[in-house]
Amino acid sequence: MSGLKIVRTTRNRVADVAPLFHAYRRYYQQRSDEASCRGFLLERVDKAESVIFLALVNGKVVGFAQLYPSFSSVWMKRLWILNDLFVVPKARRHRVGTALLDASRQLAKKTGAKGLILETKKDNLRAQRLYEKLGWTRDEMFYHYYLEA
Repeated sequence: MSGLKIVRTTRNRVADVAPLFHAYRRYYQQRSDEASCRGFLLERVDKAESVIFLALVNGKVVGFAQLYPSFSSVWMKRLWILNDLFVVPKARRHRVGTALLDASRQLAKKTGAKGLILETKKDNLRAQRLYEKLGWTRDEMFYHYYLEA
């Protein structure tokens, strides 16, 4: 896709990513609430609790990735959790997701992290193919559990 550029979100760009974040959450059957989406993202950026990359094509936002910092006690190193990745339907299959994943990997390298981790729905086969094509490996050693607070 020509004119593709990846930029790190600042406070001034949160309003640009909020509609995509809202669409991402709707995909996971969350209630519609764009104002809360904007507020949530603004808080993450203001508190430096996440890194959000925007994919722009000719200045228009077509995708985003949001990463949260974490650590591994075993490796005694930083990890990045690639928590959210979304590309608008018309921009899919144009290397936008690849560019966002590449920017995420560069962040991990730049910060001296051991690596990146992510989870995806079992039926999201398109995303799984992309991850594996880019060198991500599926965890076959550990189970992941969830406990609601």
